[in-house]
Amino acid sequence: MNYDDLTALIRRLALEAGDRIMEVYNGPDFEVKAKSDASPVTEADEAADRLISAGLRAAYPDIPLITEEQADSHGLSASTFLIVDPLDGTKEFVQRRGDFTVNIAYVEDGVPVRGVVYAPAKGRLFYTQADGTAVEETGALDKTKPGNLRRLSVSKPDNGALMVVASKSHRDQATDDYIAKYAVKDMTSAGSSLKFCLVATGEADLYPRLGRTMEWDTAAGDAVLRGAGGIVVRFDDHQPLAYGKSGWDNPFFIAHAPGVTLKS
Repeated sequence: MNYDDLTALIRRLALEAGDRIMEVYNGPDFEVKAKSDASPVTEADEAADRLISAGLRAAYPDIPLITEEQADSHGLSASTFLIVDPLDGTKEFVQRRGDFTVNIAYVEDGVPVRGVVYAPAKGRLFYTQADGTAVEETGALDKTKPGNLRRLSVSKPDNGALMVVASKSHRDQATDDYIAKYAVKDMTSAGSSLKFCLVATGEADLYPRLGRTMEWDTAAGDAVLRGAGGIVVRFDDHQPLAYGKSGWDNPFFIAHAPGVTLKS
């Protein structure tokens, strides 16, 4: 894999998909349909998926592509693959809360090594560079060339005063009970894969997820966090979260900066 080419492509596709999503977001009322699992889907999800899938398949026809919006891809099995959630946080999108993202990742031998997370309503773009380091790009976000880049690095946490980020739409009592085991200085809520990015920027130290997620929900944010020096581990045994699992389901997990003393 040529990581320079991959980085340029997934960055551009995320920005283009973001434009399409925002056309729907800023337009008149849009239809919200229910998928077979009762989760919502809109024309923005579908349009972004078509755009991203076409771009990835043209560039990498021999690499398996897993995408949330194409059920046929969910039956594939691979350890090295591209994985996409074209609009992560559809509930946030439908409620026009802005905390939704475009997620594109490349997983190699079960490890998400490169990824992009773009929050078009917030104008925040996070991605891994060709060398694997993570950056946030600011400015006009020109599709043809990168703008100002800020290298991302996780915090040096104070276990007596942790910053915690939790899900905005999927918070539950089990999560609150787990967070209560820590000495928390402050807690914030965020939607979609932005939670990984807040740990990557040092805006949070800890993100526990005690709820169902799929690999397309997490791979891009996981790649960005790893590129910033962070870690995503399974909740049960604190081993690194692996990808390419049967059915693409994740176990409960904890994303954190090294130095956080994890509770069981």
